[in-house]
Amino acid sequence: MRPLIRSACRLRARVRAMATLPAAAAFSPSSSAAARPPRLTLALFFLPSAPAPAALGARALRTSASAAAAAAVDVGGVKIAREDVVREEDPTNNVPDTIYSKIGLQLHRRDNHPLGILKNTIYDYFDKNFSGQFNKFDDLCPLVSVKQNFDDVLVPADHISRSYNDTYYVDAQTVLRCHTSAHQAELLRDGHTHFLVTGDVYRRDSIDSTHYPVFHQMEGFRVFSPDDWSGSGMDGTAYAAADLKKTLEGLARHLFGAVEMRWVDTYFPFTNPSFELEIYFQDDWLEVLGCGVTEQEILKSNGRTDHVAWAFGLGLERLAMVLFDIPDIRLFWSNDQRFTSQFSEGKLGVKFKPFSKFPPCYKDMSFWINEEFTENNLCEVVRGIAGDLVEEVKLIDNFTNKKGLTSHCYRIAYRSMERSLTDEEINDMQWNVREEVKNKLKVELR
Repeated sequence: MRPLIRSACRLRARVRAMATLPAAAAFSPSSSAAARPPRLTLALFFLPSAPAPAALGARALRTSASAAAAAAVDVGGVKIAREDVVREEDPTNNVPDTIYSKIGLQLHRRDNHPLGILKNTIYDYFDKNFSGQFNKFDDLCPLVSVKQNFDDVLVPADHISRSYNDTYYVDAQTVLRCHTSAHQAELLRDGHTHFLVTGDVYRRDSIDSTHYPVFHQMEGFRVFSPDDWSGSGMDGTAYAAADLKKTLEGLARHLFGAVEMRWVDTYFPFTNPSFELEIYFQDDWLEVLGCGVTEQEILKSNGRTDHVAWAFGLGLERLAMVLFDIPDIRLFWSNDQRFTSQFSEGKLGVKFKPFSKFPPCYKDMSFWINEEFTENNLCEVVRGIAGDLVEEVKLIDNFTNKKGLTSHCYRIAYRSMERSLTDEEINDMQWNVREEVKNKLKVELR
């Protein structure tokens, strides 16, 4: 761990130093969500402040986020201050206080939390079947370089995931990691051959019950030397692929029991061949994870010439929502005892019992969009005002008039998981959302 901590400290110093450099050119926004290609998922194979208490109104939500952002947080021995991450005057920075306030909460390290329970259950599987082989890392600094996040895992230079619209940039060369694969190259260079990396990851995204801008991933990685596959009758790639599938089928049975499985061929830029594992669960096929045999370029670049490796990645929230019957991703961030008291260390699959069903309140908003408009930017504005009180932002209508102007109408659903919202606070939030959308996104309200 020490080399990684020193590296994170060096990165933090470099981040501060870069604040004095000239701003880089603005990042090009991506196209609309409907036109996007599938997201990279390894932990790229992966298909979301302490949240403000739901009893707070819109103004208190913003005050709470600002207060949470005021104090430095410690991640793996690295102090991360607000000024390291949030810089309103830097045009290459798009990290809001609401995102900074999530850094250091590390839900996956809480043994009585659904994400921590799931992480530890996966650890148990690897400890039982590969005793002492896999090193575990779950406290690595989420501030990484663009090189670590994209280049080291062969993400193409023009891939949509690099855009300002999809990724939280601290500056032109530093991001909040989009996936735990960002640590892969450094761990290989440090001599690790078997490792599991778990952590919080950050992506600008839509608002609904299954998406959140901060979520948690786990990546597994294993390296093989020529001695491992010699005499097997297979080449290194075939040997690694067979071992990968055997390992992950065992993990799926460990988590879900005796379920039917199938392998689907797919594409990732960092593995070849690449696969997705699906299981038949609750009368439907469920994608569990993505995986593959690591591209040789990655291994050679990190001192592993003539070796082969496999890697897999899974999203903890995605699986925990299924295993625990949790209907809304916002619940993972709840401090309400009616939620937290339902889960205990070591008890996987305890079914969540809803403690309240409060009605949603819907508000519509229409505006003429401009060329720079993206739905992710809209969702960032709404989250900045309403926090976890916003349940969904959905495009319900759009049209282009004879002058070539395009109008979008979005329906915003406000709902607390813990209480009924008052008309006054909903109207207050909606008014502030409209003002911020008009001023920040430079659209014309209708």
